[in-house]
Amino acid sequence: MLETYHKQYSPRMGRDMEHAVIGHGGKVCLAFAPQDGHTYDFKNFGMVDTVAPWIEAGRLQIVLVDSVDEESWSGKVGTSPRERAEMQERWFQYVTQELLPQYLTYGQKAMAIGCSMGGVHAANCFFRRPDMFDSMISLSGLFDASHFFGDYMDDLVYANSPIHFLPNMPADHPWLDLYRQGNIIFCCGQGAWEDMMIRDSKTLDAILCNKDVPHWADFWGYDVNHDWPWWRKQLPYFMGHLLGEM
Repeated sequence: MLETYHKQYSPRMGRDMEHAVIGHGGKVCLAFAPQDGHTYDFKNFGMVDTVAPWIEAGRLQIVLVDSVDEESWSGKVGTSPRERAEMQERWFQYVTQELLPQYLTYGQKAMAIGCSMGGVHAANCFFRRPDMFDSMISLSGLFDASHFFGDYMDDLVYANSPIHFLPNMPADHPWLDLYRQGNIIFCCGQGAWEDMMIRDSKTLDAILCNKDVPHWADFWGYDVNHDWPWWRKQLPYFMGHLLGEM
């Protein structure tokens, strides 16, 4: 598989940002690492290998995205919630305004995928920018920012918390029609370390049903834990439904 590494200065971040691209063509897909992960975590834990048939066939191009979770969602000692939220927002704008446009041609939309915290980022990208994303696969993701920011809420935390902003979206909001035209998949197991993910997934499921937005909320078995072996099974399963079996 063709693979290239890139390090570019980001005006929004005020620093060099890394990413890697795997594949020579096909559906552009941003892949986000779990919490505090970085560019190659998604690949190093075997996730890219699970979708290799689509990549090699030129039907999928993976963009591995670096994160700043340690400075935003996870936070550092001495950093205020507002500073963390501002860092997350700068990173989101970097991803959507600087990184992704390099790989989309006019009229194209991307897919967003990720597991654990990567699933948080995938959902945020899809729900905040359905003009740029038409598909998401969120594996064991959380959709409520209060898991990370506690009782603190401001405009930026709200904007990155689908469970908060989706219920308030008016019925005539143009994003809702774009959601209905897209492919929304979120999945979690019902085994160890998945309790919060089950709760958030059921809440998001109910919100989308209330908004008449088609989606696929999938809950795997009680032996399915919040861990890489299961994500490696889930990703190709759902990718086959989106891009066709290989």
